[in-house]
Amino acid sequence: MDNGGFCNDNYHSGSSDDELVDISDVTVNFSEDVPPLDRDYSAGRDFLGNGILIDLMDDTVPGIGTYEDFNTIDWVREKSKDRDRHREITNKSKHSTVALLFSISDAFSGWLLMLLIGLMSGALAGGIDIAAHWMTDLKEGVCLNGFWFNHEHCCWASNETTFQERDKCPQWKSWAELMDGVSEGRVNVLNHFMYVSWALLFAFLAVILVRAFAPYACGSGIPEIKTILSGFIIRGYLGKWTLIIKTITLVLAVSSGLSLGKEGPLVHVACCCANILCHFFTKYRRNEAKKREVLSAASAVGVSVAFGAPIGGVLFSLEEVSYYFPLKTLWRSFFAALVAAFTLRSINPFGNSRLVLFYVEFHTPWHLLELIPFVLLGIFGGLWGAFFIHANIAWCRLRKNTRLGHYPVIEVLVVTLLTALLAFPIEYTRMSSSELISELFNDCGLLDSSKLCDYTGNSGSTSGSVNATAANGLGARLAGPKLYTAMWQLALALVFKMFITVATFGMKVPSGLFIPSMAVGAIAGRLLGVGMEQLAVHNHERDIFRGWCSPGADCITPGLYAMVGAAACLGGVTRMTVSLVVIMFELTGGLEYIVPLMAAAMTSKWVADALSRESIYEAHIRLNGYPFLEAKEEFRHKTLATDVMRPRRSDPPLSVLTQSGMTVEEVERLIADTTYSGFPVVISQLSQRLVGFVLRRDLFISLENARRHQDGVVSVSAVLFTECESPASPGAPPAVKLRSILDLSPFTVTVHTPMEIVVDIFRKLGLRQCLVIQNGRLLGIITKKDILKHMAQMANRDPESILFN
Repeated sequence: MDNGGFCNDNYHSGSSDDELVDISDVTVNFSEDVPPLDRDYSAGRDFLGNGILIDLMDDTVPGIGTYEDFNTIDWVREKSKDRDRHREITNKSKHSTVALLFSISDAFSGWLLMLLIGLMSGALAGGIDIAAHWMTDLKEGVCLNGFWFNHEHCCWASNETTFQERDKCPQWKSWAELMDGVSEGRVNVLNHFMYVSWALLFAFLAVILVRAFAPYACGSGIPEIKTILSGFIIRGYLGKWTLIIKTITLVLAVSSGLSLGKEGPLVHVACCCANILCHFFTKYRRNEAKKREVLSAASAVGVSVAFGAPIGGVLFSLEEVSYYFPLKTLWRSFFAALVAAFTLRSINPFGNSRLVLFYVEFHTPWHLLELIPFVLLGIFGGLWGAFFIHANIAWCRLRKNTRLGHYPVIEVLVVTLLTALLAFPIEYTRMSSSELISELFNDCGLLDSSKLCDYTGNSGSTSGSVNATAANGLGARLAGPKLYTAMWQLALALVFKMFITVATFGMKVPSGLFIPSMAVGAIAGRLLGVGMEQLAVHNHERDIFRGWCSPGADCITPGLYAMVGAAACLGGVTRMTVSLVVIMFELTGGLEYIVPLMAAAMTSKWVADALSRESIYEAHIRLNGYPFLEAKEEFRHKTLATDVMRPRRSDPPLSVLTQSGMTVEEVERLIADTTYSGFPVVISQLSQRLVGFVLRRDLFISLENARRHQDGVVSVSAVLFTECESPASPGAPPAVKLRSILDLSPFTVTVHTPMEIVVDIFRKLGLRQCLVIQNGRLLGIITKKDILKHMAQMANRDPESILFN
C-alpha cells in the first residue's frame, strides 16, 4: 500500500518517471477515464449536506469508486457493483415497459459492442496489411502503372509475365532502372543504397512519432495487456492517441525491414479499439471488471485479424493473456473474432481470396518415423526460446540500466542500419519475414522457379525448376546446385535472424515477436526437411526408407518441416500449446498435420520450461515491475501470513482510522503524511477491533466534496463511519458521514494462515489487499505488492524490482 498518493489537493502517482521503466516519459492523465478532482460537485450537496448516505451505484460524486494510475482494481468490489446494477435493472423491468426495453438494450449492448470491435479491428488490420505490403516493396522499386501498386499487384496486370518469373514484369522498375546512365556494375550498389535509405526513413519516422505523441505505442503490448487484464490500471495505454500512433508506426516499423512482426501489436490495436468503444456504453465505462471482459474478447480479435485464425484467437486469449474469462466472455470472444475475420476477408488484403496468411497444400502424408525429426525441431524450438528470452531480457536490462536507454532514436537507427546493410545481399533476409515464411512453407510444384525447388531427376539433367520426367514425377528428387546455394544462404539467414531479433524486440517502435520467431523455426525446419529428404532419396532402398519413396510422389515434404519448426520456435518463446497448434493449422490450412504440430509444441514447451519457467511476456512483466500474479507459478514455501504482513517489528504502527472521534483535519493530515492506497477502519485506537476498509481516493474526494458543498464543515468537524450520529455538544459543526464509502466486508486472514492459501486467495479473487486479524483485532495488512516481493525474495530475486501495487 505504499503507492503514489496525493497531498495539498494534488493527486499524482508516487512513482517517478525513472521508475516506470518502459513506460517512462508519460504524463499521467486522468482525463480519459477518471473525473478531475477539481470538478464542481454541486450535484452532491444534498447527499452529504443533509447526512444522507452516498450511493456508490449513483454517480452523485464523480470519482468515487475509480482508481488512481498505476494501481490495481478491486475485482470483488467491481463485480459486486455490477451485480447490484443488474439486480436494480431487473427489478425495475418488472414494473415498467420502458424499464423492460432498457433491460433488453442493456443485455444486447455487450453483443453490439463485440460487433463494433470486430468491424473496427478488422478494418484497421486490413489497412495495415495493405499499407505494409506496399511500403515494403517501395524499398526496392516502384510500379510505372501506378505508384500505389505493390510489386505483386503491379505484375498481375502485365501480359508479359511468365509463370516461372511471375515477379518480373516491365511495369515494375527498381530504383536503379529508373535512373538513366547507371552502369551495370553500379546497379546493385544503387539499389542497396535506396533500400537502406528507405529503411532508415521508415524507422526514423516510426520512433519519432512514438516518442513525440504516444510513448505507450512502442513494443509488442502483450505484456502490458496481460497486466491490465489482471486488474492493473495504466491510463492512456489503450487511449485514442496510442491507437492512432500505433497503427501508423506499425506500418512504418514493419516496412523498415526490422526483424519484427505486426501480430502482437495488432492485439494492442484491437484492445485500444475496445477500450475506446467501451466509453459509449455506460455498463462498461463505469466498471473496470466488465471492461476487462471486453478487453479479453478484443485480445482474441487481435490474433484473429493478425493470422486469420478466429478460433486460435479465442484460445490464445483464454490460454495466454486473460486473467478472468467467464463462459459469457468465451461466446462473445468467438462472435467478435468471427466478425473481425469476416471483415478482413471482405477487404482481402492479401489478394488471394483467402483469409489465411500462409496457405499450404501438401500432397504427401507424413510417416510415423518422421516424429523423430519433429521432436528434434521441438527441442530446437525450446532451446531457441530459452536462449532468446535470456538474451533479450539481458539486452533490455542493459538498455534500462545504462545510457543506452537515453538514446532510443539512435538505437533504432543503428539497428535498422545494421539490419538493412546485412539483409540486402541475401535474398532470404532481404524479403519480408512473412514472404520468407510463405516461401519456406511452400511445397515445390512442377513450375516452381524458386531455388528451394531446384531438383535433378534420375537422368542427371539439371534445370532451374523441377524437371523430373513424367514417368517418375517428383519421386526421385536429388538436390540441384541452386538448392545447395539456397541451403547455405538459409543457414546464414538463420544466424542473422536469431541475433538481430534479440536486439530488435523491445525497442521504442511497435514490434511483434510471432513472425520473427516463426521465421527462425521455419528456416531451421526447412534445412532439416531438405536434409531428411535427401537422406531418404539417397537411401530409398534401405528398410527404414523403403516405404517412404514411391514413383510419382515425394519422399518427404520439406515445407511440413518448416511449418513444424515455426510452431516449435514460437512455442518455445511464448510457451503456448493448444492455441499455438490451432493457430498453425488455421494459418496454413494443414488440418491433417495436427499430430506433428502437437508433438513439436509440447516438446518445445517441456525443453524451454526445463531451462526457464517464464515466457517472454512474463519475463518482460517482471522486468518492468508490474504487479502480476502468474497463475502458473506455484508457491511452495511454508511461510505464514504473519511473516509477510505489515507493519513489521521495526516499522511504525499501522495507520488506521476510527469509526468516530476523528476530525476532518486529522483525517486530512493522515492522508498528507502517508502514501498508502487505503486505510483500515477500527472501533477505536485502543481496541483495534476491525470495522472495515476505505480507499484513499474515495476518502479524499468525499472530504473535498464535503468541504465545498456541505454547509458548516470545518477542520474540527467530526468524521463518522457509523450509521448513527453520536450526541454532539451544542454549537458543534455538522459531521461528515462517510459510511457509504466504507467496505464493511474486507477480506481477512489470521496470522497463522499459510501464505500458500493467501496467494491462492489473491489470484482467484483478484484482491488488492487483505487484512490480518487475531480474535477480531487488527494486526496488519498484506497487499498484492507485499506478496510479489515475498515471492521474489523466496526465489532469490530482488524484491525491490516490484515497482507498483
